[in-house]
Amino acid sequence: MVKALWLSLQIAFFFTASAVANYQLDQSAIVIHSNQTEKSCSYTVIIKTSCSSVSHTTDELSLAFGDAYGNEVYVSRIDDPKTRTFERCSKYVFEIKGPYLDVICYAELLRYGSDGWKPEMITIYGPDLKAIAFIFNTFLLEGMWFRMPSCISRSPPNYAFHNYALF
Repeated sequence: MVKALWLSLQIAFFFTASAVANYQLDQSAIVIHSNQTEKSCSYTVIIKTSCSSVSHTTDELSLAFGDAYGNEVYVSRIDDPKTRTFERCSKYVFEIKGPYLDVICYAELLRYGSDGWKPEMITIYGPDLKAIAFIFNTFLLEGMWFRMPSCISRSPPNYAFHNYALF
């Protein structure tokens, strides 16, 4: 009985690890380096789509995250229009290069399109940074940045360039 359970767990882990590894390889083509600097860092971003989202979305999705000092990683298109990315109940792993960030204080998403999309959670890992999770779990309005804060800003945020929906 114990051997059968152990074998089942090993098989489940193997298939899960294989699926994540394959997806990471497929997604490397959509990484955008629009604000990469000489001292750039690599961040791992895991986006989980809610199980109550639409089956998949063809909407254009942008991602930004940053620290309290005004440093930001911005990806203008995190979606891949050639595939069925961001399907319901799915996790997607991205490797994103951007400037060095201090403690990550926010994550925000922007959606353009008619499908609709409901992200559940974004988890961000970075060099020398503790992993941080942002719980969204709401449908994103079209054309408005949706920001999830995680720490008190040390300086006033610059809202001049974004329309925010702050919740």
